[in-house]
Amino acid sequence: VERNRRVKSLLKCFRELGRENCLNIKYVCSDMWKPYLKVIKKKLPNALNILDRSHIVKKLNEAVNAVRIEENQRLKKEGYEPILDKSKYCFLKKEENLTKNQEAKLKDILQYDLKSVRAYLLKISFEAFWQYDSPYWAEWFLKKWCTRAMRSKLEPMKKFVKMIRRHQP
Repeated sequence: VERNRRVKSLLKCFRELGRENCLNIKYVCSDMWKPYLKVIKKKLPNALNILDRSHIVKKLNEAVNAVRIEENQRLKKEGYEPILDKSKYCFLKKEENLTKNQEAKLKDILQYDLKSVRAYLLKISFEAFWQYDSPYWAEWFLKKWCTRAMRSKLEPMKKFVKMIRRHQP
């Protein structure tokens, strides 16, 4: 909306819209930056704030990658084959965007019982969340998925779940 990512920029936008227009806004999409969330809640009291999908996916990818990095370092230290070397984008890209080499590497990695594989499978299963039209069933899915992720014992995934739960309302 504005060039700078500042609370003042967002407040300026709402001032220009006017109080009546702000009260008539039903939906707003934003990232998870706390200052924005506070301003949106205050200035758009009738709006449902929908968190931006790309920011949620980014945070999930960061969690998956953190698991991969940690595990790769541990495997190297313990003298195992460097199976996770040069695998970052195999885990982070959408399946349809993988190169042939990345596809082959991912297929090879998925045969192993690795924490990174578990994190990746959680990430893949989360994709179903975006298909729900019903808020009830989306919440049901999210609750089940979060429970599975928390039971995974993968700290970065648990951290992601805690962030999702904090922002769920």
